[in-house]
Amino acid sequence: MKKYNIVYLLATGLLALSSCDDYLDKVPDNRAEVNTEDKISKLLVSAYAGHNSNLILEMSSDNARDNGSNYDFDAVEQEEAYLWKDQTSNDNDAVSDVWDACYLAAAHANQALAAIEDLGNPANLSAYRGEALLCRAWAHFQLANVFCLGYNPQTADSDLGLPYSMAPETQVKPDYQRGTMAELYKHISDDIEEGLPLIDDNIYTVPKYHFNKKAAYAFAARFNLFYQKWDKCIEYANAALGSNPATSLRNWYHIVRELASDYETRCNAYISASENANFLLQTASSSSGYILGAWSLGTRYGHEQPNIARVETYRAPGIWGAWGSSVNVGLYMSHSNWGPVQTLNISKYYGYFEYTDKVNRIGYRRNVYVQLCGDETLLCRAEAYAVKGDLTNALKDMNLWYSTNSGSGTQITQELVNLCYGTYDAQTGAGMKYMDDGNGGPIAASADNGTAKKHLHPLGFTIGAEGSDQENMLQFILHMRRCQMMQEGGRWCDIKRWGIEIAHNREGLPDDKLLLNDPRRALQLPADVVSAGLTPNPRNN
Repeated sequence: MKKYNIVYLLATGLLALSSCDDYLDKVPDNRAEVNTEDKISKLLVSAYAGHNSNLILEMSSDNARDNGSNYDFDAVEQEEAYLWKDQTSNDNDAVSDVWDACYLAAAHANQALAAIEDLGNPANLSAYRGEALLCRAWAHFQLANVFCLGYNPQTADSDLGLPYSMAPETQVKPDYQRGTMAELYKHISDDIEEGLPLIDDNIYTVPKYHFNKKAAYAFAARFNLFYQKWDKCIEYANAALGSNPATSLRNWYHIVRELASDYETRCNAYISASENANFLLQTASSSSGYILGAWSLGTRYGHEQPNIARVETYRAPGIWGAWGSSVNVGLYMSHSNWGPVQTLNISKYYGYFEYTDKVNRIGYRRNVYVQLCGDETLLCRAEAYAVKGDLTNALKDMNLWYSTNSGSGTQITQELVNLCYGTYDAQTGAGMKYMDDGNGGPIAASADNGTAKKHLHPLGFTIGAEGSDQENMLQFILHMRRCQMMQEGGRWCDIKRWGIEIAHNREGLPDDKLLLNDPRRALQLPADVVSAGLTPNPRNN
């Protein structure tokens, strides 16, 4: 039967439709009655999407490169995302499954909210209401990061948003409209603001798999960074990190020097619920652990070492020194890598297989992901400080992040930031003029060293002139964020919201450049959603 609904509303058995058109004249509602605290609690377990966009966003970003036809890709969506094509796949990591999973999560959240409302909003259910509101906001925020342009207050009233699902569906074919980015972000913000004060960690058995307080405030900090509400970002990051932020940062030294050196052990430590840095964990059906992880499937496109890892990301020379054999030089994460040079990866996501039929070896590829953590929240705050011009506090946060990510012992100063990020060559893309010698002193580096520095086109806000202290500091923070969120898709979000222009190489063809106003920055909606009547994202034909 053709999928009629634009937003999939299958929560608790809704819309069990036959193929008979006459039957569609009456909407059968087979929802299980959700009328107790226990049922609401169990329903909210499903308010977190079972698929994510890590793979397609990572392939869309400048963290991937075409290694040539001597290598193969593992999934169609891997190649289509790299080539910025409208996707045709409906596999686990396709845009269609991300769309379905996020709207289904929102549907479960809406059903929980309706049940709480029907019960009279009693005080004992307020924490569940808070979780449901945060889940609904999170699902739509994830969708916006895939299917919308970066938020720009100057154009938000005209840029396409997405339907905001705010109630359980009772119609077979409701009339959905995309609305604007201004409307979409306002809905997300309203849900966050209402939900935050209601969150209570005491209702959870394993808080890290739910919107506990730290996770909720970390989400609020990231969202308000994207929303360009700098003061709110700082306020919520403060709440997430507390008075001693160092206790919420990952101990990379422990990972690279004290754990067993096998990949699975280190991945399990990274996603552990006992890790203080981890605020929110989620499971997903995904191949990203196999493609972006040590299994190294699909090496045609990936985080390749000679041109990306050693030049632009966590093995690029910088204030931390030039990467080499010493674990105290470079970023710690650069010393916990696996995979071939075509798809070098950090020990984050191992990739597991869930059998539904062991005899025939049928099942699903699955992963546990860190969705929100203290390290990234700290960098949200550092960026907000830098955009506001508070470079002193930005430097404090940068040094704190750096102290747990490198053993070089170097203190980041504005002078060193300017030395490393103060030059930009538009022709070659090179920006690094100096690198640190590992002892706090800059040494000259060859002009072709490259750097993570990219030309910025701030969307809807201003920063200092190119080469200013402020702009150089923001370049460094974006480099830190790129390394921090490697294999998580976060780089694509930063590319969109900062208007960073990138290019993808293609074997036998000129590089494909993604310029500032390229509409492909918003991935196309699933084909069946468009055929059902929702306005597609524009494309240059």
